[in-house]
Amino acid sequence: MPTVKRHLRSALRDRGGSAAVEFALVFPIGLIFFCGLVAYGLYFSVAHSVQQLAADAARASVGGLDDAERGNIARAHIASSGGNYPLLKIDRLTVTAQPLSADPAKFQVRVAFDSADLPIWLFSGLIPLPPKTIERAAIISRGGF
Repeated sequence: MPTVKRHLRSALRDRGGSAAVEFALVFPIGLIFFCGLVAYGLYFSVAHSVQQLAADAARASVGGLDDAERGNIARAHIASSGGNYPLLKIDRLTVTAQPLSADPAKFQVRVAFDSADLPIWLFSGLIPLPPKTIERAAIISRGGF
């Protein structure tokens, strides 16, 4: 019986596997944190691209003489320069260009992007994610002031 007690005490003092146990406990939490960091970084990059595209289209539409021409200029600008953003696909963009309902002296360009093709949605069960449709708007004043 004394040998069993001696082996038990020896096993309790042995710290050889503690690093593996700590790694097994900490690694999944770190992996989830890293996946969230990558997913939200990608999402914010796409959201910034959509906002930049809407702002550029609104600036381009300043040259229009009426609302229909401004809308056509904004849509043409998005069609021609939307492919310059690496994470955006032209066929997933929806453009609305019209006078602002609250203030008809302003013109609004609204761009919506369906981000369902982005790889971040693979993490949907693992981390909470934002909505799949990213919508941004830019407003210009008529008359240049």
